[in-house]
Amino acid sequence: MNFTVYPAVDIAGGHCVRLLQGRFGSETVYSDDPVKVAIGFSSAGARWLHIVDLDGAKTGQSANRALVLEAVRLSSCPVQAGGGLRTVEDVQEILFAGANRAVLGTFALEDEAGVKAVCREFGPRIAVSLDAKGGELASHGWTVGTGVPVLDAVAAFEAAGVSAFIYTDVSRDGTMQGPDIEGLRRLLEVTELPVIASGGIASLDDLRAVARLESEGVAGAIVGRAFYEHKFSVSEANLAADEVSSGRAQEPPLVEP
Repeated sequence: MNFTVYPAVDIAGGHCVRLLQGRFGSETVYSDDPVKVAIGFSSAGARWLHIVDLDGAKTGQSANRALVLEAVRLSSCPVQAGGGLRTVEDVQEILFAGANRAVLGTFALEDEAGVKAVCREFGPRIAVSLDAKGGELASHGWTVGTGVPVLDAVAAFEAAGVSAFIYTDVSRDGTMQGPDIEGLRRLLEVTELPVIASGGIASLDDLRAVARLESEGVAGAIVGRAFYEHKFSVSEANLAADEVSSGRAQEPPLVEP
């Protein structure tokens, strides 16, 4: 993977929303037409999209599956999609519909045999979402603590055959308080699979800070609220990431202690 910026399209109740720290009931609704939002991002130059059925992630029911599939079908760029994928058949549906990558969460934690089965069929197109709350994995749309340390779960997912991880510090998601650089570095120490960072990015400097970890294994960053709040554009994000990847971006100045 080359370092890629993924605009996030999160769907709840048929709307395009952003949660605050993964809390349902904290939604900010940005659009009543998430498919239009997805098309807009792809038309604006997004190289990938990250689309999630939040209701599906929480309940396991494909409440917004039709909207996800339509967004996949109509977007002009590759899409990774997740939320409510609880069975082999769910994963097959999303990938056969044209999604380039399926993102597994609760399914990966609860059905080891099922994850191995989809990896045998679609290995390079399977990613697992590592949603961290206090260093432990959360499931069911971030609503259930599992007691499983994030770093302890990595080896089993690797052995199952997944191709990438998506790391989210839930406490930062939707807050625009900056990415969890230290958490990312701890994860990179225990895996050689590409990692996509999510949560907290508020500025181009935040994005550059994540992109500087590309040589350590960070393959991209998911950006949500910062786009919706017009902090920067898709093209500006792509340019900032490209400048870091190519070595053209200046390193931030060292701060004397």
